[in-house]
Amino acid sequence: MLTSVDRLLFVRQVPIFKELRDDLIVRLASVMDELSFTTNYSIFQAGDEGRSLYIIVSGRVKVHIGAQQLAVFTKGQSFGEMAVFDAQPRSASATTLEPCKCLELTQEQLYDAIEETPEIAVNIIGVLSRRIRELNDKFNALSVKI
Repeated sequence: MLTSVDRLLFVRQVPIFKELRDDLIVRLASVMDELSFTTNYSIFQAGDEGRSLYIIVSGRVKVHIGAQQLAVFTKGQSFGEMAVFDAQPRSASATTLEPCKCLELTQEQLYDAIEETPEIAVNIIGVLSRRIRELNDKFNALSVKI
């Protein structure tokens, strides 16, 4: 378990929260649940309802569709954001590659934070845009080979 101070210092370093005021970071850090997962644990599967995003405290998580790996996320990175925003089922699965600890931010907690600090939404949009560009680059590289 993270101490309150460690949790606060960790959340302050997460890219999607870089614009937050200290009082909001303190509040967010205190409401997020800390979850522990074993190796090869399915955090969520494609098609599941998504009501939260996750931030990796330690370990690695792969996001995949079937056997096709889309990305691997490590400490300080978030995943699962899309379903929180569009109310659609999860588009991919997330599975741990090693023992992991994550902080979970629910849709309600995130929306409350965005209401106070809209820059969080801009930060998340930036993260999602970069991921789409990376996937486009991978797809284009595969297309060239075919």
